[in-house]
Amino acid sequence: MTGWEMVAVAAAGFAAGGINAVVGSGTLVSFPVLLAVGLPPVPATISNSLGLIAGNLSGSIGYRRELRGQRRLLLRLLPASVLGALTGAFLLLHLPASTFEAVVPVLVGVAVVLVAVQPLVQRRLPARPDDGTAPPVDGRRLAALFAGAYATGTYGGYFAASQGVLQIGIFGFLLRESLQRLNAIKNVLTLAVNTVAAGAYVVVATDRIDWAAAGLLAAGSLVGGAISSRYGRRLPSGVLRAAIVVLGIVAILVLVSR
Repeated sequence: MTGWEMVAVAAAGFAAGGINAVVGSGTLVSFPVLLAVGLPPVPATISNSLGLIAGNLSGSIGYRRELRGQRRLLLRLLPASVLGALTGAFLLLHLPASTFEAVVPVLVGVAVVLVAVQPLVQRRLPARPDDGTAPPVDGRRLAALFAGAYATGTYGGYFAASQGVLQIGIFGFLLRESLQRLNAIKNVLTLAVNTVAAGAYVVVATDRIDWAAAGLLAAGSLVGGAISSRYGRRLPSGVLRAAIVVLGIVAILVLVSR
């Protein structure tokens, strides 16, 4: 990479880390930049997942207040996300991209609709207790959450773009939580998915990793995630919801046009 290409990759990491912390879909910024500097699609996907882990971590730390009362739920969902990440990594290394990407715009579209109608759906769900803890989740809804975590983990391990939009859409449909608290859950699960998938890539596909690109993305996303999570937590729910819907629509357009 030339000097300017290195700057572009680091800047893309900064933007992707910031977007991922408050919404998701940061890969829509970083992935095209990796392709533009000459990386093939699969190495670009692998290097991108590896590089954005730092931003996932700083974003999760930034949202630690919103994680209060959600530890039990996260412990239940993390195994599903881990299994999904391993499944997605396997698919990336063994299936042609067209096999999975054909349904990606549809999945993102469904997620956008779920985010948009979330306030109407949540009125039918049990209210959150005044002590700030999460309300009890019955067995049927927990099974749906587990399936959603596995499905989004699989998607994230395979491609990652708009993983956060999918997670917020599904979890918002099943939980009576504010968008900021849902976003905190999304950040932790995304961190787990990207870490596990990247670990799998390091073990079985080291030759496909561009370490320079991954390192530049990591440096940029670490700072972007930290800054964005600090200020993104202050966004009103309406603004955050609108941002998620807009980025989801942009993701659909980008994916359809590829």
